[in-house]
Amino acid sequence: MKKIEAIIHPFRFDEVKEALVRNGIEAMTVSEVKGSDGQSGQVRMYRGTSYVTDLRPRIKIELVIADDQVLTAVGVLQKAAPVDKVGPEIILVMPIENVVRIRTGEHGEAAIRSASRVVRETPAQPQAHPSLVPATA
Repeated sequence: MKKIEAIIHPFRFDEVKEALVRNGIEAMTVSEVKGSDGQSGQVRMYRGTSYVTDLRPRIKIELVIADDQVLTAVGVLQKAAPVDKVGPEIILVMPIENVVRIRTGEHGEAAIRSASRVVRETPAQPQAHPSLVPATA
C-alpha cells in the first residue's frame, strides 16, 4: 500500500478529481494549504496597495491506495495537472505499513478497498436509536 500526496494549483482541482474518479480512484482527502515556492517574496499590487507574497494557496490531495494502483494514480495526476508556470506542483509517494478501518476492523488492502465501496453505496435510511422508540405494552 502507498500514500500519495499531490500539491496542485486550486484551479486544477476539478480536472484532477474527475480524472481520478474516471480511473477508479474515488477515496481521497483534500485540504486547502498554503506554501512557498521559488517565486515567494514577490511584490504584488492589489487595489492600489503593494504587498509581499510569501505563501500561496494550493490544494493538497491525499490518496491511500493499493500498490497496483500507484502507476495509474501518478499518471493521472501528472496528466490532469500540467503546469506551464513555475510552482510547487509535486507528487509524493510513500509506503504505508498498515490501514485499519475503525468501523469494521478490516486491515490492510481490504480496508482500502472497502473505502471505495462505501463511497459508491447508497446511504442507509436513518433509524431511531432503541432508547428513543416507545415501548409497546
